[in-house]
Parts: sequence; C-alpha cells; structure tokens
Amino acid sequence: MNSNDNAQKLTPEHLARKAVVYLRQSSMTQVKHNQESQRLQYALMDTAKAYGFKNVQVVDCDLGMSAATGAQAREGFRQVLTSIAMGEVGIVLSRELSRLSRTDKDWCQLIELCQIFNTLIADAENLYDLNRLDDQLVLGIKGTLSVVELKTLKFRLQQGREEKAKRGELARAYVYGRRPTEVVVKEGQALKRQRTAQPAKEAPARSVETGRNRPARHSEPQDAESANSFDLQN
Repeated sequence: MNSNDNAQKLTPEHLARKAVVYLRQSSMTQVKHNQESQRLQYALMDTAKAYGFKNVQVVDCDLGMSAATGAQAREGFRQVLTSIAMGEVGIVLSRELSRLSRTDKDWCQLIELCQIFNTLIADAENLYDLNRLDDQLVLGIKGTLSVVELKTLKFRLQQGREEKAKRGELARAYVYGRRPTEVVVKEGQALKRQRTAQPAKEAPARSVETGRNRPARHSEPQDAESANSFDLQN
C-alpha cells in the first residue's frame, strides 16, 4: 500500500463523512465454519480508523447472502448505495472487491454513485478514487474479473457433474414420500430417461365349453373380512 498516494486521495471532505465497512459471505455454511474470513473483514474497522475516519459503520447483514445473478436481493448492499447517494459516505471498505458485487449491474451502479458523490473505495491493499482515470481502469478490470471468476467456478462445477453422469456415477436424491417412476441410464455419450418396467397383466382364461376368452374367475369372499382383503389387493 502506497501511503503517500493514499494521503493525496484522502481529503478533509472525505474524512468529514462516515466510513462504511461492508461484509459478505456467500452461504450460511461459510458463516458458521469460516470464522477467519469474518475476522479479517471486521478488521477493516481498524483500517478505516487508521485512515483518519472517526465515524465507522459496519454493514454485516449480508453475511450468508450470495451476490450472483438471480440471488436474493441484498439489503446491506442497498443500504450502502442509499447512504452513498445521500452524500453520507466518504469511503466504502471491503476485504475483496468481489464481496461488493458479482454482477455487472451491481458493480456499475456502485462505481457510478461513488464517482458522482466523490466516494472512495478501498480493499485490503489499496484505496481507489473514481475521479482518477487510472483508478477507474483498475477497478473496472477487478470488477470484470470478479464476475468472470464466479462464472468460471459455475462452469467447472457443471462440467464435473456432466462427467459423473457420463460414467453413471451421478447420484440424485429422490423426494421423500414419492416412488421413483424413472431411472437414468447411460447410452454412449448421451443420457436417456427410460420408464421402469410395468408389471405384466394377467392373461385371460380360456373357456373350455366355448373356446372363447373369458375373464379370470376369482373365488368369492366368504365373509366381510375376506371381502375387504380382496378389495385392497386389487
């Protein structure tokens, strides 16, 4: 981190506003088991104070929320955008820029607001001023990489599932309370859905007297209990 360069970017106007530390993890599993990541993200509070900000706000309500396309709306991210648009934020800090956004739409919206209202963006290594062309270029590249990285991870996962399916090793759990009516079979390079075999129907009995086919005759039930048993079996 170049302290001289950062000192030139920080102005009394920025320091008079508040610093916002934005935290996010993609799933509740990460929230429960990846505590070190949370500790590093909360440590940005000390970074903001070292920059000279007296008012530091932590936005951590998006812990366990994905930032991918089609994911549930992030209330914390909306809160950050609203505060920037109201001119209350001097700097937004996030451990990695991918925590802020994983889509082009969210990233462009954040960059535009920060540029209009003169708000700085900082990660664990650098501080960026959107009114500087070089910083705009670096942030644009990092934002694009953040979006592409997520798409690459999804593509790799999908490839792994397809390879397992080709080998017949892809397991899928059935819904509880329902009997499977289809099975997946391997046929060359493609997958084909084939219905399970149905039980064969009983062949009709042949009449001795007439030689014609007649329905199979069942013995009549002797009492009510046997009658109920007969109905349940058919």
